[in-house]
Amino acid sequence: MPISPAARPETAPRAVPSHPADPTRPAGPIPAVPSRPAAPTRPVPSARPVRADPPAHSSTPLFAVAGGQLAAAPRSAPGSTGPRRSSNPYLRLLATPGARAFTAGNLIARLPMGMLGVSAIIMIAGSRGSYALAGAVTATGLAATAVVAPFTARLVDRFGQARVAVPATALAVLGSLALVLCVRHDAPAWTLFAAYAATATTPNTGGMSRARWAHLHRGDPAALHTANSFEQAADELCFMLGPVLAATLCGALFPEAGTVVGAVLLMTGVLIFAAQRATEPPVTLRTRTVASPLRTPGVPALLAVFLATGAVFGALEVVSIAHAGGAILALQAAGSCAAGLVYGSLRPARDVRRRLLLCLAAMTALMSLPLLAAAGSASLPVLALCLLLAGAATAPTMVTGMTLVQRATRPEQLNEGMTLSVTALLGGIAAGAAAGGWLVEHAGTATGYAAPMSAAALALAVAVAATATTASPHGSPEASPAARPGRGAS
Repeated sequence: MPISPAARPETAPRAVPSHPADPTRPAGPIPAVPSRPAAPTRPVPSARPVRADPPAHSSTPLFAVAGGQLAAAPRSAPGSTGPRRSSNPYLRLLATPGARAFTAGNLIARLPMGMLGVSAIIMIAGSRGSYALAGAVTATGLAATAVVAPFTARLVDRFGQARVAVPATALAVLGSLALVLCVRHDAPAWTLFAAYAATATTPNTGGMSRARWAHLHRGDPAALHTANSFEQAADELCFMLGPVLAATLCGALFPEAGTVVGAVLLMTGVLIFAAQRATEPPVTLRTRTVASPLRTPGVPALLAVFLATGAVFGALEVVSIAHAGGAILALQAAGSCAAGLVYGSLRPARDVRRRLLLCLAAMTALMSLPLLAAAGSASLPVLALCLLLAGAATAPTMVTGMTLVQRATRPEQLNEGMTLSVTALLGGIAAGAAAGGWLVEHAGTATGYAAPMSAAALALAVAVAATATTASPHGSPEASPAARPGRGAS
């Protein structure tokens, strides 16, 4: 078998042993053979691939037989490096062990969030012939969620995600199925309210997912910024696809199909999500009573910002449906989803409060575009483009606001803090929908677009007032209560 040559340093003559058994040879050692010049050094390839590349500066050699002698060969080729990390921040994020599994379950569980409300309206209005009854039932469920959700999140923080989310979801699914039976068998109207109110125990799956990212990437603000952007984009995607899927199922199959499929997806997704115990944040034992996040400095102002931002979403939804139909809302969600993904690839802001002000100012300015288009009797494609641009500022605003909530809330209350933010958002959606509907009925759809712009301006004013109140003497947010050491999850 041919053996490739290798370097053989020879600094002394090689001694050859004598052969006393041969009488023809003289006694004593045979003269040394002159040394040959050393061959150029060449690395000897290994027969089996190395599993992991060592650092480039490693000087430990490998050994191989070459030229009849044991020769040293370099462990790796000059200039070689280890495996390269992806330059895409989202690929790096999903490469976290266990991240893809809990993300898949969370997306399945989150899709029904955009399905169940639309399905309930279609189902109740179709069977009872009253959109007023359908709206009242869904509004009751929204109000019940605003009351129950913070308590559910507090139980999640105290006992763990899996122990609380699964039974809470099972109770919510039973409420949805009870609503289907009540509608199917013409039960009294009060039973519809009771059944839909039972769905208020649905856990905040988006908040639980954000809590997992905060646990996995604590101490890494860049990764947490990307994770928050990813979660916001997922929210927009689910609320964009959910109503379309619900309307398709109710129209193509039967009126209750959207609610049934949504309930099955919700239970399946939560079971998959809860099964990923390796990424679940550990429960922090409380040795003393901890005050509610509502008493944490900076949190009430942030909740007020979320309340006004929710009013932007609620008013924009009602006015757009009245002006051009519900399909055009998908463009606003698409713009927000795309902007969220782009925003997540940027570096996190050093001054998060100032970034929030910039996002709110941009949202206020962009929300004026649909108003100008509708007031100027622009064509439908122009209005669609304006809604697409208007959605570009909503996701960055939500991501930045959630980052501030995570930093202001204690780690053992993270689910409760984020659920309070979602509750404020839902309350704002309800108030914005009512204000937008009133303007449409009394002043027309074109004037109705003033409601989301005004709500965005209100959110900006609240944020400016809160920043002026909590700013440090040096103007740095790091000295504010929201950014003190030991408070943040990131």
